[in-house]
Formats: sequence, structure tokens, C-alpha cells
Amino acid sequence: MAKGRTGGGVRQRAAGAWPVADWLRTYRRDRLGKDTIGALTAWALIVPECVAYAQIAGVPPQNAFYGAPVALLAYVLFGTSRFLIVGATSAAAVLSAATVADVSGDPQLAVALSAALAIAAGAVLIVAGLAKLGFLADFLSEPALVGFLFGMALTIIVRQCAKILGVPGGDGDFFDRAWTLLRHADDWHGTTIAVGAAALAALFALERWVPRLPASLLVLVAGIAVSAAVDLDDHGVETVGKIPRAVPTPGWPDISASDWIALLAGTFGVALVVFAESYSIAGRFAREHGDEVDADREMAAMGAANVAAGVFKGFVVSGSASRSAAAEASGGSSPMVSTVAAALILVTGAFLTPLFTDLPEPVLGAIVVVAVRSFLKVSELRRYWRRDRPNFAVAATALVGVLVFDLLPGLLIAVALSLVLFIANASRPRTAVLGKIPGTDRYGDIEDQPGATTVPGLLLVRPDGALFFGNVARLKLAVRELVADSDPPPERVVLNLVSSYRLGVPSLDALDELRVELARTGCALHLARVHPDVREALAPSRLGKALGPDAVHASVADAVAAFRRDAPHGRPPVQGA
Repeated sequence: MAKGRTGGGVRQRAAGAWPVADWLRTYRRDRLGKDTIGALTAWALIVPECVAYAQIAGVPPQNAFYGAPVALLAYVLFGTSRFLIVGATSAAAVLSAATVADVSGDPQLAVALSAALAIAAGAVLIVAGLAKLGFLADFLSEPALVGFLFGMALTIIVRQCAKILGVPGGDGDFFDRAWTLLRHADDWHGTTIAVGAAALAALFALERWVPRLPASLLVLVAGIAVSAAVDLDDHGVETVGKIPRAVPTPGWPDISASDWIALLAGTFGVALVVFAESYSIAGRFAREHGDEVDADREMAAMGAANVAAGVFKGFVVSGSASRSAAAEASGGSSPMVSTVAAALILVTGAFLTPLFTDLPEPVLGAIVVVAVRSFLKVSELRRYWRRDRPNFAVAATALVGVLVFDLLPGLLIAVALSLVLFIANASRPRTAVLGKIPGTDRYGDIEDQPGATTVPGLLLVRPDGALFFGNVARLKLAVRELVADSDPPPERVVLNLVSSYRLGVPSLDALDELRVELARTGCALHLARVHPDVREALAPSRLGKALGPDAVHASVADAVAAFRRDAPHGRPPVQGA
């Protein structure tokens, strides 16, 4: 489960100020082997992808190595997901490059501006997390996340297909890139395709027949070995090539105050995409493994990871779908994966970058494609289509939005549609008429409880949802219609407010208008199941003063008993209009 608030559970490490302390205390040594294999798999993807994403971000490859290990460790200290691997991603790199380009086109400033953007976006996320704004994740509905991840996976796949086909990937959205691949069909490189197809076949075969082996790592090692043995580079197959050695050293970005201010225009968008991408991936793994992730802490953790990356001259980082999926598929299941991977990257940056010189790009592309395919939730989309068309529309909007407009606009469109549906549903609460359930002292919805009987002269009404300024007018209309349809007309209406934990002044004023309308027809308004916060707001209001304490009941049964006490003495008194 992905939760905006901290909950219980053995596997939830958000209970303390330092989640790292919880998982270290409960870590089982027998997990170290699988976690190490998961770390090796993640490391094998991180190293070559650092080179690619640094190029996209417009910074030298070594800067990706500067930020990668410290970002991993920062997330380990504060993050709540067992499976999320953070680092440079295509989305983060593209957004970083675009934001930096809007500030300055000087390549000499790109490194400092990229680092500053990471620090600024990280600071925004830390402040948002400390301010408990993780509830914003609740508006990233499950269908929106399904569509977002589906679109993100397709975007990653089309980028990797360029490596497998041996042609330039082009620029633009998913469809631009797909069209570029098709336009260059005559240029598809046979040997490259053969290498990529062999890697895909090996990955699927290993997963199918030997699922316990780390398929991604084995295929990557085999690819490097074959490439070095037969000189695939000489046969036209692109390889990763030389990666400069790099050891992270801290430093503050040397840019002017005006540049910091100019970066703010894109900082909030970058922070939103980083959080949405990371939280959606962490939430997906949490749901699959019965875990919980805390949205507030995830915000702060991703903020810490970005600040750390920026201080060590890196650029914006996010949760990686491909690396997280590959590490999990290889058996990794704890933050130890990120810890070991960080150590491996440090060693690699200092000493081992030449090992990846012969890594074929189509092998790397095949590994990434297989890793992200689990995000292609076709069955989920079918289920929404069959059972819940509005939420299918949300998922489809997120998917198409990501493909057409890229990650940030696609996400914003999906969130906007989710909010529209939420507001539409919240503004139309069902209004239930209550009756006594046979054989009990309880009162329930007469439509849901066969045999439930109403009380003559008394209309018991329960709005099945919290009242607020956007739906209280509909409640007034519903009560008015119920009163008009009652034969004989009720002498008293009891409004059960069990679903409303707070009522603002506009809602209280609207209920007072309802009281006045009912009074004109000789009908009294009473309240039941009023929560303490509502009672506190009710007391000084016009409604509270007009009703008085005798018209506010602890339970529906108490309200019914009060009505029966009043009934023998004639029509109960009606509050003045």
C-alpha cells in the first residue's frame, strides 16, 4: 500500500525519524546474497546509463558519477521503499536540460546550473515533505498512476529501441521518436539488431526457465565478453565506449543570484515530476509486496537525494523504473541494494570504468526494455474499461498525455482530470433515508436494509459523504424533495452528520437556511452524530443558537427517543424562522 500518512506494519520503516535504523535493526544476513546480486544488476545499469543521461542533461559523464552514489545513500537514510533505486533518469535529465537551457545556453555554465537546479528542487521537496504535503499524492489516483507508468514505460522503450535497431533515436515525444525509427528503417543495422534480439531472447529464456538467476547481470556480462572477443565495435555495433574516472567531491554551484532566481521558474515542475515518478514507482512495488510507503517521507527523501546530488556536482535525480525493476527481478529486496550499489559505483568511478568500454548498446537497451515491461499494465486498463469507464478515462488520459506531451504535462493533465472526477463525486453525495433495522436498536439505509422501518412523522436523513460548500446545496435540495414526497409530511427532520468531521461557515449557513425553510412548513430540524469539531463550530453559529442543545443528539436512537417523548404532547415545537 502507498499511504500519505504513516501506518503500521513490520515492513514499514517510516515509524522513526531515521528509517534506516529500522531496516538495519531487522535486516537478515541471509538476504545479503540476493541483495548483492540486485545491487550488481542495478550497478551494471547505472554505470552506462550515467553516461547516456549525462549527455541528455548536457553535462560531462563524470558529473553523473559524482552524484549517483551520494543520491543513493541519501535515499537509504530517509526513504521508505525497500525497492526504489534513485539516480539519473531520462525524465529527470530531459527536464534538467530544458530548465537549464531556458536560463543560459553557455555550456560552461551547464554543470553549475544543473547542480543548482538539483539543490533547488531538492529543497522544495524537503520543505514540502516537512510541511506534510504528502497528501497531494492522494490526488495521484491509482488509474492516473497506472496510465502514467504505462506511458513512461513506452517512452523508455522507444528510446531503447533506437539502440537495438542501431539508428539515431531522434527528439520529441513518443510518436516523433517512433516515426523517426520507422523513417530510418533502411538504416537499421542488421548486426546490431541481431545482438539486441539475442539479448532479449536470452533475458526472456532465463526469466522463464531459470528465474532464480540474475538474468540482466548474466546477459550484460555475456554481452561485454562477446563484444570484446569478436570486436563488435568493428562490425558497426555501438558500444558504451570510454567512461572517464570520477571521484565525488563536494562543491557549491558558482552561479549568480539572478541565475538562482531564473531557475525557480522550472524548479517546481521538476520537483513535481521527480516526486510523482518516484512515488508512483515506490507505490507500485509497495502494493505488490504488501509494504507501505509514506508520502511525506518520500518527498523529503527525494529532496535529500537531489540536494546531495547537487552539492556533489551532479544533476537532478529521480526514482528509476528500469533499475528498480531489474534489481527487484534479480532478488534485491531491501535498501542494502542501494547501499552496496553506491559502494560499487564509487569503486567503479575511481577504478573500473574501463570494464564497460565494450558493453554493446543494444544489450543495454534490451535489459532496460525487459526491466520496464512490468509497468505495461494492459490487464489493469482492460479491467477499468470493463468496470469503471471514468477511471479508464483517467488512466488513458495519463497514458496519452505522457506519450504526446511528455511526462510533466501528461502527469498534470491526469491529476487535473482526477481532481475533476473527485470534485464531481464529492459534490453529489447520496442522501440515504434511515429506518430501524429489525431485531436491533440500530438504524440503517432503508434501501440497503430489507425490512427497515421508518418512524411516522420523523424523517431520518444521512448524507453518505462529508458536507462542504460544494455539496451542501445538493443536500438541501435532496431533503426538500424527500419532505415534499413524504405522506403525511414529517414533523421533524433529523440530519445524521456521521460522515462530516468538519463544517465551515458556508456549510453551517446553508444548513441554517434549510432549518428556516423547514420551519416555514412546520417541520423542525435536528442533528445527530455530530463530531466534536463540528459541535465546536456549531455552538457560536446562527444554526447552533437557533437549534439549542436539545436539538443536537449523540445518536440516531437518541434523536428518535427524543421525538417520541415530544410526540404525545402534540406537534413538537419548531425553531423560529
